[in-house]
Amino acid sequence: MTHTQNDADRMRDAAGLSRFVLSQPTMMTRLSTIASHGPARAWIGAGFLRNAVWDALTGRDPDAIPPADLDVVFFDMADVSAARDAAAEAKLLAAAPGLPWSVTNQARMPGRNGHAPYHDLADALAHWPETATAIAARLGPGGVEILAPHGLADLLALVARPTPAHRAHPAAMVARIAAKGWAARWPALQVLAR
Repeated sequence: MTHTQNDADRMRDAAGLSRFVLSQPTMMTRLSTIASHGPARAWIGAGFLRNAVWDALTGRDPDAIPPADLDVVFFDMADVSAARDAAAEAKLLAAAPGLPWSVTNQARMPGRNGHAPYHDLADALAHWPETATAIAARLGPGGVEILAPHGLADLLALVARPTPAHRAHPAAMVARIAAKGWAARWPALQVLAR
């Protein structure tokens, strides 16, 4: 599938991003799998959206490069055990074998990340490294829902910028971007360290 400037024009807001996801059969299959077999109120974020959008905006097929992982996230204070995440991951793997599912209850991440407790999933996403990564989607009753605590501007402009939680250490973001080869994959990417 060839993507053009029309993709950028259509993805101006959450509704446009939802329509883009709806137009991608692979993305929809993964969202359906999570809705049917994932933890309650689970979302998929990080590279799932970022990579597909940046590929589309730069004329690449979003399905051309398999994902390194599929970050499935949810927020539940009742059971923050790693075992629960592993069981949810195993259930997704049984439903869709061969995919790199990675399930994490974001309610257990503040201690690991050295942050104060998160209030909800939006607060947890707000603490992810880059604004363009801190975005998630799920298949809800009304279709594809988007959760973007820092908005979509950086995602849609091919900008990598640290979230406020990571601005004090921009070198970590720059090193992460280099390690993942983002500049080679998306030469038009702008890296703004502050």
